[in-house]
Amino acid sequence: MVRRRGVLGLLGYGSFILIGWSGLLVPSLIRSIEHDFAQTDAGLGLFYFVSAVVYASGSLGGGLATERLGRRAVLTLAALLHGLGLVALAIAPSWPLFLLAAVPSNLGAGAIDGGVNGLFLDVYRTGRGRALNLLHLFFALGALIAPLVVGRLVEAGVAWQVVVVAAALPLFAVALGFAISDVPSGRHKRGDARTRLGLQLPLILLAVAVCFYVAAEVGVSAWLVRFLESAPLSVATSALSLFWAGLMLGRLVSARFGDVFDHRRFAIVATAVASVALVLAVVVPSLPASIALFGVVGFAFGPIYPMIMAVAGDLFPDRSAAVSGFLGASAISGAILYPPVMGFLSVTVGLGWAMLGAAALGIGSAGALLVVGRRKRGTT
Repeated sequence: MVRRRGVLGLLGYGSFILIGWSGLLVPSLIRSIEHDFAQTDAGLGLFYFVSAVVYASGSLGGGLATERLGRRAVLTLAALLHGLGLVALAIAPSWPLFLLAAVPSNLGAGAIDGGVNGLFLDVYRTGRGRALNLLHLFFALGALIAPLVVGRLVEAGVAWQVVVVAAALPLFAVALGFAISDVPSGRHKRGDARTRLGLQLPLILLAVAVCFYVAAEVGVSAWLVRFLESAPLSVATSALSLFWAGLMLGRLVSARFGDVFDHRRFAIVATAVASVALVLAVVVPSLPASIALFGVVGFAFGPIYPMIMAVAGDLFPDRSAAVSGFLGASAISGAILYPPVMGFLSVTVGLGWAMLGAAALGIGSAGALLVVGRRKRGTT
């Protein structure tokens, strides 16, 4: 059992590094992509919208498919789709085909996201806070490395298409790993009243909380390089890496202390701190201070997603695949609803106001988590 858990842990960590890396490819390459396809921020907002819709569909559909087909098949196919989709992005000769290539790429990435979260909820029945924070730490690690490497490669003259293809290759090895490993099936027998899920109010509130949080996190991550357009590309991408370094450090710290405290309260405090720091990062007049504050935002953002998943695992321990898929889809609905809007806000009222909107969404996430606690006490 220990060896099996170790193998599955490595596969989970590896797959999350890769989806973290690939998720930051387009934001890091935004200047090159807009130039090559003659697009504006509004055009990239459309790309983010399409990507988010498909990613959410992959997360939700992957969870439901897991309960019917099993995790091995779903995760293997997901890794293959994500890799093939990245290759299609790199070779797309026109903007419509680039948008179309976002479908398989993000469908696979979403299924990996929801599927591996469910896998860890099943494998780590105790210490979920630590296990999920470590898992999402590796997502942050991939997202941290991507802007640093991509920015320097592009400035050195490497074509952005080569960078995207290189990101696709390890995914085929991950697909093979899932195909040959002993993965918990995750299947669920229909009609069992003891494990019937339904749309219970606590689950809906958790979905709202994770939706608002991801809307804020992805919004900041997707538009930070553009927000810092007055700085050189290497400085702007370094700021994005600092944001993800803070996020990674936040998850590392919460992996150590997250299970010591109540998971829900931990997430509420982190969300409030992140929202205040984000407001300060936008309004402070100093560029170095703003960049440092975005690092603080990342640190406070770090534990929120895995802690919300841990709360869900505590409340619904027998439906890990469905719950993780549903919350994963809810999370990406935040990316559907807000980060694309930021592109349109950028060309109307300015990107600073869009960033402040992300801070407001963080406060909304904390509010939903507060109500979850009150509802839980009332039910008890």
